[in-house]
Amino acid sequence: MTDTDHAFDRRMLEALICPQTHTTLRYDAEKQELVSKAAGLAFPIRNGIPVMLIDEARQLD
Repeated sequence: MTDTDHAFDRRMLEALICPQTHTTLRYDAEKQELVSKAAGLAFPIRNGIPVMLIDEARQLD
């Protein structure tokens, strides 16, 4: 499988919100994360699938 096989579908952004603040997310293609500025969290995207668990999120600096 190549990276394109696991590419994140940007159309998902329309349906996904931050599980903590219920605000919109920004897609960071370089880091493969969905960023919630309101919560100060970045949710990882693994194999093209966003992991929307607060315990899995990275704290933003």
